[in-house]
Amino acid sequence: MRIACLGGGPAGLYFAISMKLRDPSHEIAVFERNRAGDTFGWGVVFSDQTVENLAANDPVSAAIIAGEFAHWDDIEVHVRGETLRSSGHGFIGIGRKRLLHILQQRALELGVDLRFEHECDPDLDSWQDYDLVIASDGANSRMRDRYSEHFGVDIQIRPNKFVWLGTAKAFDAFTFAFEKSEAGWIWAHAYKFDEDFSTFIVECSEGTWRGLGFDRMGQDDAIALCERIFASHLDGNALVSNATHLAGPAAWLNFRRILCEHWSHGKLILLGDAAHTAHFSIGSGTKLALEDAIKLAEVLNRPGLDRGRALAEYQAERSVEVLKLQNSARNSTEWFETLDLYLEFEPVQFAYSLLTRSQRISHENLRLRDPLWLGEVESWFWTKSGADPLVRTPPPMFAPFRMREMTLENRIVVSPMATYSAEGGTPGDFHLVHYGARAQGGAGLVFTEMTCVSPTGRITPGCTGMYAAGHVAAWRRIVDFVHANSRARFCLQLGHSGAKGSTRLGWEGMDEPLDHGNWPLIAASDVPWSENNARPRPMTRVEMDEVRDQFVAATLMGVEAGFDMVELHAAHGYLLSSFITPLQNKRDDEYGGSLENRLRFPLEVFRAMRAAWPAERPMSVRISATDWVGDSGVTPGEAVRIAEAFSREGADLIDVSAGQTWAEARPVYGRMFQTPFSDRIRNEARVSTMAVGNIFETDHANSILAAGRADLVALARPHLIDPMWTLRAAALQDYRGVHVPPPYLAGQEQLARNLKRAAESAAILKP
Repeated sequence: MRIACLGGGPAGLYFAISMKLRDPSHEIAVFERNRAGDTFGWGVVFSDQTVENLAANDPVSAAIIAGEFAHWDDIEVHVRGETLRSSGHGFIGIGRKRLLHILQQRALELGVDLRFEHECDPDLDSWQDYDLVIASDGANSRMRDRYSEHFGVDIQIRPNKFVWLGTAKAFDAFTFAFEKSEAGWIWAHAYKFDEDFSTFIVECSEGTWRGLGFDRMGQDDAIALCERIFASHLDGNALVSNATHLAGPAAWLNFRRILCEHWSHGKLILLGDAAHTAHFSIGSGTKLALEDAIKLAEVLNRPGLDRGRALAEYQAERSVEVLKLQNSARNSTEWFETLDLYLEFEPVQFAYSLLTRSQRISHENLRLRDPLWLGEVESWFWTKSGADPLVRTPPPMFAPFRMREMTLENRIVVSPMATYSAEGGTPGDFHLVHYGARAQGGAGLVFTEMTCVSPTGRITPGCTGMYAAGHVAAWRRIVDFVHANSRARFCLQLGHSGAKGSTRLGWEGMDEPLDHGNWPLIAASDVPWSENNARPRPMTRVEMDEVRDQFVAATLMGVEAGFDMVELHAAHGYLLSSFITPLQNKRDDEYGGSLENRLRFPLEVFRAMRAAWPAERPMSVRISATDWVGDSGVTPGEAVRIAEAFSREGADLIDVSAGQTWAEARPVYGRMFQTPFSDRIRNEARVSTMAVGNIFETDHANSILAAGRADLVALARPHLIDPMWTLRAAALQDYRGVHVPPPYLAGQEQLARNLKRAAESAAILKP
């Protein structure tokens, strides 16, 4: 094949090398607009896995590259006058210019035609003599932009400003240096790539950038100011730019997150940054480009595989890897964009939050890397929780947590989960076993399912209620068992179904209306949940009074039943949620329109409940922090204001869920996918939060807590199938301080021993 690679960066060069290695008869030309020695980056960071991939693909160039790597193990964080250093991270890097030179030489050895100072026409008609055209011309790809309608290009411009600089200081650790200027915080990402030079990326918000005058400075003045700001980290070394051809402000960039729906159009194929980008804070752009090149060359040369299927496999496999890294990169990017949320943290927690920001490094992963440093984090966390660690500091999930006069023994929560197993709203033997088992399983706090305040406030005929004397007695039986046989605290969640009521049991058809025996529905407005559900009646003021009083009556029944805590369910499209979300609330009175108006009735209900509930006992509110429909619904920013409003009325905890408010919503799922909402609410509104949503590992819980993303961690599905999840987690982490019901002590001890032996055996057998 005759192939033109448009762009002579790592992607284009390595693809040409990979093709020639598989079939020397390919005629390949690489066209680059710049001169051979020009480059506008500094250092490139690699992972061990990438090095292995390069060695398997081309041992010759891989050996040369590996022989020139700079190595370092530590990450150093400088903030508020303190320096924190964590080890065991194992970085390797090389100068971008040197990498390009190695790849250029290897390409020439293999017979690739390299053409520098060649402007490439983005019109495919100019490349008729070639069988394939590879767009390896980077994030600003002219080829991709010329045919953007075919590629389905999605470009997101991130708000922070950054500039690539270099310095002769060779940092011996990957360094994050945060400095407070008169205009706000500004920070550097610095790492060496050879024995004599380091990359030095300066980043800040646009407000700080303008406040410092960078938008008006030439490059020399901007660099001089950066040298003054970071003088204590540079040890007298200068900062230099390799983009001196740009006017001062133009050297500062906004990161462009690029994602393409399609990676090929006819004979034009996207490669590397032309198809996708990953934020520099996780250092994976070059890795993705090189691995793209390997895969594309492999499928194009596989016998019996036609081009269409080859390109489909190329995109299918590589897009999965890209999305994984882009998800991590998004987490990392957003951490730096919302830095103000974390600057009030004590330095040790700030550093932990920084290290775990992408979710690629977890709590136990840090223990493997640097157990001493992680021990310091855990000791700090326990001390901050008001407890004194013993000989071995326990994991964060077992630290106590206090709300008003109630102290939880640990931070793990059995999330409220509908069981649809009540008769006439009355909990029975199933509920006694269900809640009793989970309380004995070690969790610090157990929630009831949404318990409804009236017969017509139920979601289904199987929902529990708190509106009749028999309900109080039935719940009292369960509460007494929990208190007598565990150390768990028990929270009553109260709610009203609104437009989502009168439906079948969950396993008979979620949100599907009953075949018969339906009851009338009320909501903020006459907006049905779906076209299959009944249209609710907009609530009158009289009905609002009735519902408010029903919540108060249920709250008082909760006191009588002996619950330790009560939660108001104002999420998931149920009655109170229907007032909060503009998707359901279409009212034109004082209860509709602005967020303040939409919150008016839910706050009124909560205020009345708080007055009825004992002052020494805590209360929480469950909210949907986003409607998953963009700006037309509740946004994460509005969720902060919602949390603040309930906090002012006496809420001690915000139970941060998301969505389920609109049938057409498009949630973005993944591990801990709702935790970022808890993080923002906790650290912007400065309120206690509980994280929930696809949290299922001990690592998840410990990471969330230690990083300050939530104060409690709720697990739903894991507790459905494993009531003893918390006791099992204690055994897994060799923590013996958890309370175990005496009849189960022998089993817990054996489980802990067996898991410890298994871990020790695995460590011995590990290569």
